[in-house]
Amino acid sequence: MTPFDAILLFLAGFVSGAVNAVAGGGTFVTFGAMTLVGLPPIVANATSSVTQFPGYITSTLAYLDDIRHFWRQALLLCVISAFGALAGSLILLALSNPSFRALVPWLLIAATALFAAGPWLKPEAGPEHQASVGSLTGSLAQFVTSVYGGFFGAGMGVMMLATLGLTQAGDYHRLNALKNMLAVVIAAIAILVFVSGGVVAWPQAIVMIPGGALGGYAGVWIAKRVPQGVVRGFVVAVGLFLAFYYFAKG
Repeated sequence: MTPFDAILLFLAGFVSGAVNAVAGGGTFVTFGAMTLVGLPPIVANATSSVTQFPGYITSTLAYLDDIRHFWRQALLLCVISAFGALAGSLILLALSNPSFRALVPWLLIAATALFAAGPWLKPEAGPEHQASVGSLTGSLAQFVTSVYGGFFGAGMGVMMLATLGLTQAGDYHRLNALKNMLAVVIAAIAILVFVSGGVVAWPQAIVMIPGGALGGYAGVWIAKRVPQGVVRGFVVAVGLFLAFYYFAKG
């Protein structure tokens, strides 16, 4: 890793943390930066999961008061998410880098479209009441989402919030709290599989994590001054650039 690569990765971590704090979608930035410095796509995807994990933890901690009201009922979805993430991450490890590289542009297009549609997929705010988290439809939807999250994390948060909004009861903040809780489970299982599979680039991850932490803090300042639509447009542009980059390389 050259000094230029280290600076680029640190800045990518910073931008990713700031973007996640304002609009979400930081995975596009970290994944893109690691592929640009030469990491194979499977390694870049796995390492990106590691760099995003602290943000999932802090987002969940911010919703602890909400989570205390439904965490027992959400345990079933946590177990389902763990199995789905295990399946998705094992599928990723079973692929060769050329096979995964062929899938990446299509995954990026789908994730970018999902992210762009995010404002229209958010559940409507409703009356405050206990979330119902045990339905069969909701369980199946969460399993599919967690398989995707374990396989390729970009756009997972938007997808999960959309499916939870369609299958679970509760207002937006309660559903967002549940989404953050489940994201921690999915990311933790995927990271365990990726670490045991030896596909995490630790030097790059160590450079990016502090940048992400600083970016998350700066994101609060950015959120007060930059319209969320501008940040969302930036993330969509990055996603489309990466998709066309991989189409061109393929």
